[in-house]
Amino acid sequence: MCREVMIFMRLKVTKSKNAASLYVIKSVYNSKTQSNTSVIVETLGTEAQLREKLKGQDPYEWARNYIEQLNQQEKELRRDVLVKYNQSKVIDKDEQRAFNGGYLFLQQLYHQLGLHRICRKISHNYKFTFNLDSILSSLIYGRILFPSSKLNTYQESRRFMEQPDFKLQHVYSALEVLAKETDFIQSELYKNSLSISMRNDRILYYDCTNYFFEIEQESGLKQYGFGKDHKPNPIVEMGLFMDGDGIPLAFSIHSGNTNEQTTLRPLEEKILQDFELSKFIVCTDAGLSSLENRMFNNKKNRAFITTQSVKKLKNHLKEWALDPAGWHLSGTNKTFDLEKLDEDKAIYEKYKTETFFKERWIQEDGLEQKLIVTFSLKYRDYQRQIRNRQLERAIKLMETRPADIKKKNQNDFKRFISPTNVTPDGEVAKKVLYSLNEKAIIDEEIFDGFYAICTNLDEEASTITKINNRRWEIEESFRLMKSEFKARPVYLSRDDRIQAHFTTCFLALTLFRYLEKKLNQKFTSHEIVTGLRDMNFHTIPTEGYVPTYTRTDFTDALHEAFGFRTDYQIVSNKQMKKIFKATKK
Repeated sequence: MCREVMIFMRLKVTKSKNAASLYVIKSVYNSKTQSNTSVIVETLGTEAQLREKLKGQDPYEWARNYIEQLNQQEKELRRDVLVKYNQSKVIDKDEQRAFNGGYLFLQQLYHQLGLHRICRKISHNYKFTFNLDSILSSLIYGRILFPSSKLNTYQESRRFMEQPDFKLQHVYSALEVLAKETDFIQSELYKNSLSISMRNDRILYYDCTNYFFEIEQESGLKQYGFGKDHKPNPIVEMGLFMDGDGIPLAFSIHSGNTNEQTTLRPLEEKILQDFELSKFIVCTDAGLSSLENRMFNNKKNRAFITTQSVKKLKNHLKEWALDPAGWHLSGTNKTFDLEKLDEDKAIYEKYKTETFFKERWIQEDGLEQKLIVTFSLKYRDYQRQIRNRQLERAIKLMETRPADIKKKNQNDFKRFISPTNVTPDGEVAKKVLYSLNEKAIIDEEIFDGFYAICTNLDEEASTITKINNRRWEIEESFRLMKSEFKARPVYLSRDDRIQAHFTTCFLALTLFRYLEKKLNQKFTSHEIVTGLRDMNFHTIPTEGYVPTYTRTDFTDALHEAFGFRTDYQIVSNKQMKKIFKATKK
């Protein structure tokens, strides 16, 4: 017959020639050896250190009192909670019984980044009476956990354990303030983030995307422009800078008809001034890198890395880039001929995952820059695989729905379809005939596997390409905002509220990236959002909160990373209050 034995913590003192050290220890049962082993719970310090810290108080008496408190807490945590339910008693009307606790982890990051202090500074400069900190935090948590309209976000914020202390009209008033203080918020957030960890701000990635509105009438920021979603709606354009670790740095909002090439320099100048950064490399895609932007980043301690279309190179450079001879691999002085890589299977398998390169300095329009061209068998095969699928779609369309063949863009599979309006005898055909454009296929296939970069850096090609390869993270950030955070479509009409909307999206993205970093990138964004969203609790008013979520590897990693746990069978009201307090330090 077994009975549970309560193991209490106790004081242990170890003495050496020069000092006495105090520890909190307790016994732990080892099932393998079937014996108890003493383990150190906490190191209190030496007697001399404690006397100095306690300002003369007896360290041994203090230690015993401290351990008594720990044992009392341990005893409280071990107490069984019995709750009576009556099958005939109806639950109270309008009583909320379920709450979300996933926001607590976001709340800890929110306070570590000092966003509550930023709100305090802003509030000091205005005469409003609402709680800006409470509103902003709810908008950020809601954008990640329950993305929806501002009205729904306000309603959903009541699902949090800590209830909101503001009204709906306060939310819209706060949006006006947030819009005015967007630049201040961004610069202060950057400064605060340096206290958490060093920022990899030596490398900055910049990109643009657009968000559409569920309206047809354009006005203010909402203007018709080239939408990447190809939707017939007014759009607004967002430019985003991200640091070398994938953490958002700064953003700006522009009207939908703005040329995206003109958006980089104003935001970069703001970073130079407000963030006090002066030495960095700006990495962009070809669409954003005009000659003016490259020249701007060819000064002082700045530099640029930008993609370059091989197809758009001048003829002599294109011939050099596509020449199969003279290619290099990092770590060897040997040169390679690309045509020989497919000669036999053994050679192909050996170099299938390698990236070959060639480089040269070029002088164009008064700007000296290094042109680096890379070639990858794996990338070539991938592009050919994509094209073959597109050709299959093109053939199927011609055979089944030729009437659907309309205008196409440069990436549409319809680009491989050619219309013929005459018969083989030269007569006008009664109906349009379609066929595959073999010349277009061959012309495009020439560039398979090739990729080019321009830079003013005199670094090794492998270093430059490694930096450029991380551009996908900023594109992934846009996808995250559009999918998980549902930043589009935008339903707001006033420009200031649109600005504030994207400010909260930017802050939500920043918190989320720090959360990913804290979890060591072990989980997908969808797993994280879903996991936090599902961390719900049932409340027992007189006792505490019962987790109703499933404990998983994700929740274990979350608790380990943030230093508190919510996955006990029941979390007492007293313990939950301690967690609330701990997440706001």
